[in-house]
Parts: sequence; structure tokens; C-alpha cells
Amino acid sequence: MTRWSWSRGLRARLLAAFALVTMAGAGAAAWSGAGSARAALVEAHEHQVTTSFADQVRAVAPTLSYPPDQATLDRLRTALGAGTVVTYGSARSAAGPGPDLVSAELRGAVREGDRLVTQRVLDAGTPWLVIGTPVVLTAPDGTRTPSGVEVYTVRDLTVVQEQVDRLARSALATAAFALPLAIVLALLAARTVLRPVRDLRDTARRLAAGDLGARTPPRGVDELAQLTVTINEMAQAVQTSMTAMHGMQSDARRFVADVSHELRTPLSTLTAVMEVLADTSADMEPDARESAELAITETRRLVRLVEDLMEVSRFDAGSAPLRLEQTDVPRAVRDSLAARGWLDEVDLVTGEDVGALVDPRRLDVVVANLVANALRHGAPPVLVEVSATDAEVTVEVTDHGPGLPPEVLPHVFDRFFKADAARVRTPGSGLGLAIARENARLHGGDLTADDVAGGGARFVLRLPRGTARRDLERS
Repeated sequence: MTRWSWSRGLRARLLAAFALVTMAGAGAAAWSGAGSARAALVEAHEHQVTTSFADQVRAVAPTLSYPPDQATLDRLRTALGAGTVVTYGSARSAAGPGPDLVSAELRGAVREGDRLVTQRVLDAGTPWLVIGTPVVLTAPDGTRTPSGVEVYTVRDLTVVQEQVDRLARSALATAAFALPLAIVLALLAARTVLRPVRDLRDTARRLAAGDLGARTPPRGVDELAQLTVTINEMAQAVQTSMTAMHGMQSDARRFVADVSHELRTPLSTLTAVMEVLADTSADMEPDARESAELAITETRRLVRLVEDLMEVSRFDAGSAPLRLEQTDVPRAVRDSLAARGWLDEVDLVTGEDVGALVDPRRLDVVVANLVANALRHGAPPVLVEVSATDAEVTVEVTDHGPGLPPEVLPHVFDRFFKADAARVRTPGSGLGLAIARENARLHGGDLTADDVAGGGARFVLRLPRGTARRDLERS
């Protein structure tokens, strides 16, 4: 299995999904906890700072004189510490970073109310807490009166921010620590879930390889167990059907072989009678002579059909003999054409020194079938070309007829197949091309068909030049 196929496999996807879900859950939980802790930490620090600042203001405010002068404002600022701004009307007392960090929005909130106001500010990467409050005078009767004095101060939140960052890093570390655990759990889950799937895969491969008895024992009562039971039932149904089909095929082949064998003797007698009838037909009346010629033609067709059926039966039974001889293929092809009187109808192109170890009789059968098919269903000129390489010899038969329709091409080598259903009384048996290909494969070669550019059909016979053979595959 390649790295790419493994990465797309169910195991890898299950591991990735489990790890991602676990990481997402752990990360969300850790981040949520860190966020809550961060908010609580910031609020606690802010409450502490603001409470301390408010207590300082309340402690110092009664000691001041009102309306305050500049010295009073300076004394208040000094009492409240660095980073403080004190204003009264247009007068002010400031030192440190306070004045630059107090926003107009915060000033407006302080002037409009009588309460303490806070605002968080980030300046040059440093977090600050800005606090503003008005100084309110409280009379003995409890009446509160604004004094007009406003106090602002800033507090550095760097320490708090560092604590928050540590919480975030801790949350990330917690999520990362969960990854190995997630992978281990995912491996265990994948092993539990994928083992039945792997068993089903192995069973399917055995079934595809022809082992119809392959089964997978179901485990448990879950959906995978139900799927296993269903696949076992399907395999049993396929096995039953295939057994019945093989039995019918064997019976059909045996029937064809038996019938063909039984027909040989009566046909031999009938052929002899037809030969005598052919010799005496010239002296017959025209009507009787026509009937005699028809009987002779049909008898010869029947004899050819029986011979083809017997040949097919030998192929099916694995008993077709192959008698290999070192053969001059161009001469064998020429002799085959000459024996049937086709030399004037066919253009033969051959190369030099095209020899091969073949069965001459079976080569003759293949050539005769291909050329007869081209002459009968194609159009002239019919070209037969013999060539060779170091490994194989090629016999190519091409005609210039209408070619092979797309729907015919996949079935051209099927037994009893005829492209035109109306041609039921043609001399051919529908077995010629099937027998030709069986002969080619018996040699370890093959026979293919296609169309040529410009019209016409082409059949290409390829036979090995040496003694190597390929076993004929049968269903």
C-alpha cells in the first residue's frame, strides 16, 4: 500500500477524525477554563486596585481645603502616588504617564457622575488600567456634594497579563497532552471497528478470486455483524447460482459434443450420397436439379456446422491438440489462400524470414476464417500482411467495407454471433471467428479486431515465434 493510498484509507481518516475531535474538545475545554480564570484574575486585580485607590481618595479628601489651590492639588497628587492626575477646573497637577492615557471618554464619564470609572488601555504593548473618580464632599447630615476636583490614576497590568499568558500556555499544553491519548484511543477504536471490515475485505477478495466457499464469521450484533450476515447470504446465493450455471454449462457442452459425435456417421453417409447426387445432377430436369443443388448446399453447411461444433467442444474440454512445427508463415498463408482460390481476390504482403513454431493446420483455419469473413462482409481490396518482430509474428487482414459498428465490436468473437440478424441462412455457422481466436490463444497469442481510418475492418493475429505457450483460460 502506498503512502498516498494509506493516507486516504478508512483507518487514517478515523484516526484523524478521532484526534481532531479530541483535540478540539480538549482545546475548547482548556481554553474555556483559561478564559474564565483570566476574567476572574483581571476582575480581582481591578477590584483590588480600584478599592485601594478609592480608599486613598476618601482618606485624603477631608484634609483638603476647598476651593483648592495649586498646592492643594499637588499635595493630593503626591498622596495618591505616581501616575496620578488631579484637576480642578483649568488647574491641574500631573506627573508620570497619567495625562497621556486619560481619554476624553473617561473624563466625560467622571464629570457626568459621582462614581468611580475604569478603562483598560494598551499603550506601546503595555496594558494599563486607568481609574477616574470625582472627589465628593459629604456633609454631617450625609449630603454629598461634588467638589469639582477630579482624580485620575493609571496602574500597570503587565504582571496580570503575564499571569494570563501563562494560563493560555497551560491551556495549549493541556490540549497537546491530550493528543497522544487521543491517538491511542483512536487506534483502539480503529482496531475494533476495522477488524470486521478487513475480514469482509479478505472474504470479498477470495470470492472475486473464485473461492465461492469463502465466508466471514459474524461477531456481535451490531451493524457490521448484520452486514457480515448479509454478505454471507449473498455469497451463498452466488455459490448456488454459479454451481447450477456450471452444471447447466457442462450439460450443454456434453450435449453438443454428444450430438455432434452422433451426427458424424449419418452425415458422412449423407455426404457420400450428396456427392453421387452432384455427379448425376446434370442429367436431371431443371426443377429436380435445383432441388438437388439446394440439398447439396445445405448438407455441406450442416457438415461444416457439425465440424465447428466438435472443434468448439474440444476447446471446452481442453483436449484440442497442438502440433507445433517450425513453419514459414508467409508460405503457409499463401498456401491457405491458394487452396481456396483467393489469390486473385486478396493482396498479400509478406516480409522475409518470417518463421515461427506454430501448428500449420490451426494457422490455416485462422487465416481461412479471417479472409472468408473479409470477402463475405467487407469490400475489396482485401489486404493480408505478414510481419514479424523478434518475439512474435503478426498476420493482419484488412478490408475496405463498412467496418464494425460500435455495438458489434465487443461481440465479434462471441459464439453464434451475427451482426445482421437477417443473415440467418448465410454459409457461416457463427463460430468461425470464435474458433479463430481460440486457436490463436491455444498458441499463446491472441486475435483482436478494430476499425481502420477511412472505413473497413481489421483483424490482427499475433502468435509467439518461440515455444512459449499460454494456457487457454476457460470459464
